[in-house]
Amino acid sequence: MNFEIIDFHTHPFLRRETNICQHIDNCNMSAEETVNVFGKLGVSKICGSVISVRPNDKKNNWQEIKRNNDEALELWKMYGDFYVPGFHVHPGYLEESFAEIERMDKLGVKLIGELVPYLDGWKWSDYAGDSFSELLREAGKRNMVVSFHSGGNDDMDKMVKNHKDVVFVAAHPGEYGDFMRHIERMKMSENYYLDLSGYGMFRYGMLRRAIDEFGADRILFGSDYPTCHPGMYIGGVLLDNLLTDSEKEKIFSLNAKKLLGL
Repeated sequence: MNFEIIDFHTHPFLRRETNICQHIDNCNMSAEETVNVFGKLGVSKICGSVISVRPNDKKNNWQEIKRNNDEALELWKMYGDFYVPGFHVHPGYLEESFAEIERMDKLGVKLIGELVPYLDGWKWSDYAGDSFSELLREAGKRNMVVSFHSGGNDDMDKMVKNHKDVVFVAAHPGEYGDFMRHIERMKMSENYYLDLSGYGMFRYGMLRRAIDEFGADRILFGSDYPTCHPGMYIGGVLLDNLLTDSEKEKIFSLNAKKLLGL
């Protein structure tokens, strides 16, 4: 069976400064080449935000966050339907973040994130803080999807409990303990999804357990490109003998289509 594949978790780049591949010098990488990389793997669409890796003394800089958001829009113009842009907000810059939410909403951009607090100068504890709660309420009013980097299990619990109307996508299954906490949050809120990017899904039986616990409708395929090679994650789903074809189809594309209204 041939599956359409949508990669829900990527970080596309226009410039070398926003290419987060750790082996960039050994790869032929450009904004144009990204389409070829995914095309050869059968991926029809990618989603996600532009991020920057930078030293600590340059964190907490709204101008850089805004520039990354602007570059996501530039990539959207370049890629067209191949790309669903994600954008960043920051609980330390409420006024600017509210303005950014309004700007993106007017443009039809409905994906916030993947938010990565430690790269943008905020903390895991901010997930449960008052400022971020204000942003989440605004995102909920505008029917936006909030993709976030997993970190701080207790703070993520509080965030989900306080905003069960917000659609969350947690990035990275993680090791056993973190993964089981994801499952508990899945049970806590029907609006909590999990994307398979990053670490964790290489553990045999993890996907089967997730589906047995809460079904296959809230699992999204993701790779975390260009940090990770999407082919590894495609194989992890496609070749999993514990999954049915209908479950694979949901994970590869149907769940993302429903979530993003594609």
